[in-house]
Amino acid sequence: MSLPKMIAAHPQVQDETEELVTAARHAMLCSLFCTSCADACVAEDMDMAQCIRNCLDCADVCAATARLAVRRTAQNIDVLRAQLEACITACETCAAECESHDNPHCALCAEMCRECAEDCRKALPLVK
Repeated sequence: MSLPKMIAAHPQVQDETEELVTAARHAMLCSLFCTSCADACVAEDMDMAQCIRNCLDCADVCAATARLAVRRTAQNIDVLRAQLEACITACETCAAECESHDNPHCALCAEMCRECAEDCRKALPLVK
């Protein structure tokens, strides 16, 4: 299955924004990475409360961003832009926290968060 094909099939989409589709796809993937990382943090021996909180917050923001990005009927551009900005902030915050820990799941989560933030940054100026 292809997300770009699905969005292109929408009757009100004239100009599919590839960057927004990429941001939506990576935001959903980032949500899963963050959820998995939070779960792995629970199993760590050290206090990972802040990392868990940041990961779960980021997971929720990313999932909401993905959903808003694929809704094309009567889009609320201001809300979508604010959501992309919130996603960038949540991803950067989560990545910074995960980078402060020396474990593989946090390293992978941080990398995914950085990629997601960058994708949202690329999509933001094209959302008009």
